[in-house]
Amino acid sequence: MADSLREPAEFAVFDGDLDDHWTERYLQVTTVAVDTEAMGLIHGRDRLCLVQIADEHDRVCCVRIGLGQQSAPNLKRVLEAQNVEKIFHFARFDVAALATGLAINVAPLFCTKVGSRLARTYTPRHGLKDLVMELVGVELDKGAQSSDWGRVDELTDVQLAYAANDVRYLIPARRQLEVMLRREGRWELALRCFQCVAVMSDLDRLRFHQTFEH
Repeated sequence: MADSLREPAEFAVFDGDLDDHWTERYLQVTTVAVDTEAMGLIHGRDRLCLVQIADEHDRVCCVRIGLGQQSAPNLKRVLEAQNVEKIFHFARFDVAALATGLAINVAPLFCTKVGSRLARTYTPRHGLKDLVMELVGVELDKGAQSSDWGRVDELTDVQLAYAANDVRYLIPARRQLEVMLRREGRWELALRCFQCVAVMSDLDRLRFHQTFEH
């Protein structure tokens, strides 16, 4: 039976960037989970609207990105910090969105979708909802997935709760995936795949498709 969603230990919403206090918090941990919300899926056309971060202490924040905003120095410090691993689900999209919208070059990273495809070869279901349900025992509510994220000053409580929950369970899911990947002898392959995400994201941003096809 799935666990019910609980309130985060701490939750904050910021406009434009992290404040210094939360920045230092995230720089002092070894891993953070990250997600983004945008107006659509085409980089350069559909702007970045929200960045969500959670750490292992369940301290969660949402950073609302303003129309025309091109930088966020504290976010950049955290997401480029070499001593902090950034966990995404389908990192390829988020890394490209952060590079396009805020000139942030994310590293190092772990992608739970890539990890799932390498470890959970017994299923075709690698979406976040299915992954978290199996590995963490929590059922996510995806009702707000397709909504207007551009109204950053008027995001609803439902939207913010959805955004927060999309990152809160990535850290335990990542731990379970590492156990599975090591058990199946695929951990080193996964690490090599994560190193390719930045290249794939750059190809997406430059509109190159099927680059590796015959």
